[in-house]
Amino acid sequence: MKNLSWWKKACGVFVLFAATIAAPAQTFKSLSFDVADGAAPSGALVQGLDGNVYGAASAGGADGVGTVFKVTPHHGITTLYNFCSQTNCADGQYPDAGLTLGTDGNFYGTTGWGGANICGPNLGCGTIFKITPAGKLTTLYSFCSQPNCVDGTNPEAVLLQGLDESLYGTTVAGGDNGFGTVFKLTPSGVTTLYSFCSQPNCADGQSSYGGLILATDGNFYGTTGRGGANGGGTIFKLTEGGSFSTLYTFCSQPGCLDGAAPYGGLIQAIDGNLYGTTLGGANCNILYGCGTIFRITLTGTLTSLYNFCQTNCLDGGSPWAGLLQATDGNLYGTTSDGGLNNGGTIFRSTTDGMLTTLYSFYYGENPMAGVVQGTNGNIYGTTSRGGSYGVGTVDSLSLGLGPFVETLGTFGKVGSKTLILGSDLTGTSSVVFNGTAAAFTTISKTEVKTIVPAGATTGYVTVTTPSGTLTSNVPFHVIK
Repeated sequence: MKNLSWWKKACGVFVLFAATIAAPAQTFKSLSFDVADGAAPSGALVQGLDGNVYGAASAGGADGVGTVFKVTPHHGITTLYNFCSQTNCADGQYPDAGLTLGTDGNFYGTTGWGGANICGPNLGCGTIFKITPAGKLTTLYSFCSQPNCVDGTNPEAVLLQGLDESLYGTTVAGGDNGFGTVFKLTPSGVTTLYSFCSQPNCADGQSSYGGLILATDGNFYGTTGRGGANGGGTIFKLTEGGSFSTLYTFCSQPGCLDGAAPYGGLIQAIDGNLYGTTLGGANCNILYGCGTIFRITLTGTLTSLYNFCQTNCLDGGSPWAGLLQATDGNLYGTTSDGGLNNGGTIFRSTTDGMLTTLYSFYYGENPMAGVVQGTNGNIYGTTSRGGSYGVGTVDSLSLGLGPFVETLGTFGKVGSKTLILGSDLTGTSSVVFNGTAAAFTTISKTEVKTIVPAGATTGYVTVTTPSGTLTSNVPFHVIK
């Protein structure tokens, strides 16, 4: 374990980056992984209840198979856990996906390999784990615990905590047909909700890398990176009752103008539509990749908003990860290739597809994960290569977006407990759900506990502090 000084690193690196900052309002800072604290992070970061940023590195650490880490302003990157710390790596190896903050304040994640059950050359089939902010890890499930691995193997996607507090996710292999599953984890174990490639020629898709979202219609949505009627991947819908349907099949247009290989997950934007990215597209370049940004309605109408790799791929190529809708209403994401230095980019796009390249990497390189927005307004992300030690970086980009509050979960019933995250909530004097005041308790400067009040309706949550009124980044949906 090695702590890196945020300010020493950030200030030293900032000089190197100054020439590539596109506008005076932008401030870019970077920290480097040094192998001991992790390497090659490929999953998105998440803000904890304490306001710090947490994540998982796919490699590095004491045994070279990944870590869970924390980033703080004064101590930099701190290793919380080294995977393969248990005999035969029963605790897992290679956590390629990001972490999910649970309603209990702990983090939940997956490892693509390791665990109690072997399904490859001396490698386990993957795990689901819980880890506290202090670094205590508990393995909740080892995949291939059921005959013929019908429960799936090799989970590579971030988890989703459902309304029932269960964890939902996907695997890229295993299941009834060997091409992955959608699963639900409860205290009694894993239940397979769907096995991919259950239709002839895998028309329903195979290998879901992007995870699930719960949309406002109460259904789950996700992507498969491969399969489908044209082999270019799919977008699917799964009802709460387990009814599966293919919403869209990629490469349905000549030359795959609609894109192919949606390896990232989906988001539901404020307008109710789903947005995502694909690796394939109309402008594929053997060196710099290609890819698209798309919008799809809940009824399955897809629109390609942007095709990457234009003008020598200065706009970027190969967007592996999904998108973020920030508080300004725009979409933000990363490409792992292309840009001024072919090290990838951070981009901003309107929901109509007007794209701006915000940053071209050359110190850190090849971001495989998407970006997140902290409640201080800043954008955070990682690169999988480059930095001082060549094994990746943690980055922050300030664009002048103001602070906001975030509810931990965007759905809830009247009377249900809800946590609100922020950056400076000390002295909070009111919490209001779309015009209806709620009882609350201020736990810390970064956390307020409240209860959805009687009479509350779907809408934004506002929190009044001595510094002003903060609004939630997305509406909170009150359900019956």
